[in-house]
Amino acid sequence: MDNLNYSIIGNCKSAALISDKGSIDWCCLPDFNSSSVFAKILDEKKGGSMEFLVDDSYEIKQTYIRTTNIVSTFFQNEDSCFEVVDFMPRYKTSEFGHFTPPDIIRYIKYKWGEPKFRVRYNPKVEYARFNTKTVAEEEYIKCFTTEGDYDSLYLYTDLNKEDILQENEITLSDNAFILISYDQKLLNQTLERQYLKLQKTKVYWLEWANKLTSFKKYNNEIVRSALVLKLLSYDKSGAVLAAVTTSLPETIGEERNWDYRFCWIRDASMVIKVMSSLGHLNTVKRFMKFIIDIIPDKDEKIQIMYGINREKVLEEETLDHLSGYKNSYPVRIGNAAYIQKQNDIYGILMDVIFQQFTEFKISLEDSEALWTIVRSIVKTVASNWTKPDKGIWEIRTDDRHFTFSKVLCWVAIDRAVKIARFIHKERYVAEWQPLADTIKEDIFTNAWNEEVGAFTQSYGSKDLDAATLLMQSYGFIDGKDKRFVKTVLATERELCEDGLMYRYKNEDDFGLPSSSFTICTFWLINSLYAIGQRKRAKKIFDKLLTYSNHVGLFSEDIDFKTKRLLGNFPQAYSHLALIETAINFSKGQTTEDEQILDAIH
Repeated sequence: MDNLNYSIIGNCKSAALISDKGSIDWCCLPDFNSSSVFAKILDEKKGGSMEFLVDDSYEIKQTYIRTTNIVSTFFQNEDSCFEVVDFMPRYKTSEFGHFTPPDIIRYIKYKWGEPKFRVRYNPKVEYARFNTKTVAEEEYIKCFTTEGDYDSLYLYTDLNKEDILQENEITLSDNAFILISYDQKLLNQTLERQYLKLQKTKVYWLEWANKLTSFKKYNNEIVRSALVLKLLSYDKSGAVLAAVTTSLPETIGEERNWDYRFCWIRDASMVIKVMSSLGHLNTVKRFMKFIIDIIPDKDEKIQIMYGINREKVLEEETLDHLSGYKNSYPVRIGNAAYIQKQNDIYGILMDVIFQQFTEFKISLEDSEALWTIVRSIVKTVASNWTKPDKGIWEIRTDDRHFTFSKVLCWVAIDRAVKIARFIHKERYVAEWQPLADTIKEDIFTNAWNEEVGAFTQSYGSKDLDAATLLMQSYGFIDGKDKRFVKTVLATERELCEDGLMYRYKNEDDFGLPSSSFTICTFWLINSLYAIGQRKRAKKIFDKLLTYSNHVGLFSEDIDFKTKRLLGNFPQAYSHLALIETAINFSKGQTTEDEQILDAIH
């Protein structure tokens, strides 16, 4: 079955996707949001790749080196074997500094026999918009554009350069390397130098993973997901990306294809909350600095998303020359959703700010800046919570009074009250608490549908929405409240198919949804856990974990029938939800009473 069988390597500056056959099919350099240098994933003929070609006698196996973001791909037949170790250098150069060049290093290890392969090196810089010329120089192979915007790429190797350019067969007799860099190197690139970078990078990831909070259950899955989330953080600004790809479709052949190489306030805030629980506070601090930097003025409205370098204008365009993943057109760069109004982001951000105030030591300067943001958010919510919006799912047609947006408006004011109380600003407590109470009462009055027997997607609607499953986790309603229990069970009946969840089933801008949104299944599992059906929740969770790819990674969506991974990849949303769910099961025990309750249902 075709699948997103890719591993990801990166260094918190950029990343690359490597197929289970060892082909680099996606990479943007020098940064996450730069134009692609390899994009075979979006067009097999035009996109460009870097591959090791072997005959059919070779068996290829790929795995991560344990608790690192370094990938090992073995090529083996009866007579010979070699291993390709892929990584992007990342290691400490000082107490706070890191070495993170825009480089991919392919360290080729000779194992035994006389392994033979050909190298296909076919980069297409600038999204393959223009012709890329490749020439061999004394020190390197250079690829560059001959028209349009100028861009270039360098390859350094101790293999024969002409053999690479001509795709001649190479017989390996010793270790070798290939280094692909956006920059021309100042130092002589040797095998020993690459080996040292490999060892330093390995030590970095081992030490980083060792600092994670350890859990008795699902610890391997938690660590792998945490390593993914770390790769999706951008050191330069503190931004957290939703994914490293663009235009991988939610459904093959449809046009639900978006660029996810941006920082959504919602996604990033959820990631930060999870990373905090795992003990990695530097990522948290950098993101909070990102937030402070993008909101300099008291009256400036918060966008739902920003560029990773704090860009505020993210105009969308299509790359008509690329056919798209499995011919799923169009390929988009940029994202027009940046202008949307989504009222839920205020609550999600305020929840993270509340955590900062109450759980971490922060400077007086940052505390005062965050307190200014808190008061600005309260003003914005007070003025906007009664208005319709686009909702969490970024529906591009008419605005509605989405239940989840209303709940998160309540979260914004509730957490603001708690922050004010924590820093002894009692005047604000008295001023804001009535607003929180008013929003809560409005939701109970208008979001509950007696006929359906559940909180519905929007006021006056009969449609159900997986986002309502989060009402309990944000403290809006108790897990044992009959209304929440009924909502969970009704939502499961309506939206769950073969253990996977729709976001919603009602028609949107592009028709009826046809794939499962991965995070929603995690939400179902957590809500079943919250209402006491822990054994059944664990069964669904264990099954869901089997749908990851060969190295434990998840994308945004899953096909209901084939269980094929779909959507942008790897998806921060999916992996943060996996961690939250796994932690739930690691903490809790299934009691005899709960097992009986599970059996009844």
